[in-house]
Amino acid sequence: MPAATLDAFLNSYLGEPDELRSAVVATIRQLTQAATTIRNTINQGVLGTAFAGTRGANADGDIQKDLDVFADDIFLNAMRHAPIALYASEELEQPVLLDRQAPLAIAIDPLDGSSNIDTNVSIGTVFSLLPAIGAPDGNPAASFLQAGVNQLGAGFFIYGPQLALVLSLGSGTHVFVLSTRLGTFVQAYESRVIPQRTQEFAINAANYRHWDEAVRLYIDDCLEGTEGPREKDFNMRWIASLVADCYRILMRGGVFLYPGDKRKTYRQGRLRLVYEANPIAYLVEQAGGAATDTITRILEIEPENLHQRVPMVFGSAREVARITRYHSEPSAIGERAPLFSRRGLFRA
Repeated sequence: MPAATLDAFLNSYLGEPDELRSAVVATIRQLTQAATTIRNTINQGVLGTAFAGTRGANADGDIQKDLDVFADDIFLNAMRHAPIALYASEELEQPVLLDRQAPLAIAIDPLDGSSNIDTNVSIGTVFSLLPAIGAPDGNPAASFLQAGVNQLGAGFFIYGPQLALVLSLGSGTHVFVLSTRLGTFVQAYESRVIPQRTQEFAINAANYRHWDEAVRLYIDDCLEGTEGPREKDFNMRWIASLVADCYRILMRGGVFLYPGDKRKTYRQGRLRLVYEANPIAYLVEQAGGAATDTITRILEIEPENLHQRVPMVFGSAREVARITRYHSEPSAIGERAPLFSRRGLFRA
């Protein structure tokens, strides 16, 4: 039986059309066209006109690459042809009002992992679809200050060996790959399920000296392998591309940690709640995984501002729960015993 196309999937989701579902479908179709344009530009590499040049800082203080701005322009223009009321982006300080009468708001990181642009590592686009809501004070950001549980859908495109779309509209997390032969996205994986247990973690170990004690203890215990309290060996992975790390976890399990740490600008984490953590958490939960800020479920956090940062842990549910216990009640972790003293990440 041939695999379903994205169009067939969207038509099935639409069912008996209503305003919100019709708007979601129309928006996804516009996003796929924009992502294909981005992919074609990325594939040109340094031969293209918008690649790895550096500009100033964006609204949130991160260094912008030319391709960041190019991608933002492409997606913003695409959303002008979708039923989108408000467009919020990592690259823009304030949301853009597109159509007051439209039912949806979109929050987007147009190019996640842009530090990897010139190293030929997978990068991506992350998006969150929310119902557009009014605010008594007319604040255009109000639609984006909803808890992530209110998302109508979320997804990301990953520009790697294949152009893939990871998408959830509230009923499982599905993966579609662009078929150049058919000229459309085809379902490659239906309803991914993240294994509850794992022996693989992703973290930037270079920040070990800045981590809180709970994070150090967790990583130390993993690194002790079969001789330590976990009694099994772990692998470590770190791509520094959120979409690439998430895609790997969706394919084979694992846990991702980007904790806050003791550095001044990292205390509240580095990932943006509205347009990075929320959509990733939605996808992960729809695949049977879990996502927290080390303690609190990501999707229950009510944003205070559009560019709010948050620590994040996501992936295999039992491992995420264990990391929460390291932060909240380490004495309840039965297999941790005085025998297993902390030895440090870079011991001899």
